[in-house]
Amino acid sequence: MRGIAAGDQGALASLYDATSRLIYGMALRILSNPADAEEVTLDIYTQVWRGAASFDERRGSVVAWLMAMARSRAIDRLRSRALRSRREEPLADLYTPVATQAPVPPGVGQEVQAALRSLAPEQREAIDLAYWYGYSHSELAARLGQPLGTVKTRIRMGMMKLRSQLGGLP
Repeated sequence: MRGIAAGDQGALASLYDATSRLIYGMALRILSNPADAEEVTLDIYTQVWRGAASFDERRGSVVAWLMAMARSRAIDRLRSRALRSRREEPLADLYTPVATQAPVPPGVGQEVQAALRSLAPEQREAIDLAYWYGYSHSELAARLGQPLGTVKTRIRMGMMKLRSQLGGLP
């Protein structure tokens, strides 16, 4: 990141080569559209180029930073697309349920796949819906018919387990 912050294009290329499949995989899983996922991926690396100096390694790994940006960008794009389509969609079609057990996105490493599979089903369901589909905690509580505190606990416990299992990843 220091090299990128100093304007080293080779450092950005190395970071892109090492992480772009993971970022693209997450964006594709959220957006279900290859063109949109490619745009989000390129936007992320443009943002990295412009804002590398703002990266603080004390707050987390580079991969976690990239994944957080990718998730946020993809969900923003998904919501924007949903708002446009809602204007054209009949009211009865607005609340079509989504699958509760999302498959692991393409490009996610074997370690991440194994860690996700190791979660309790309730934790994985809550994390899938929150992170791949963009549901808020309140929306999840309503969708799952569970108290808000239960949903928050499931997500937190699942994320803590993932963090402990994946702590050694870059």
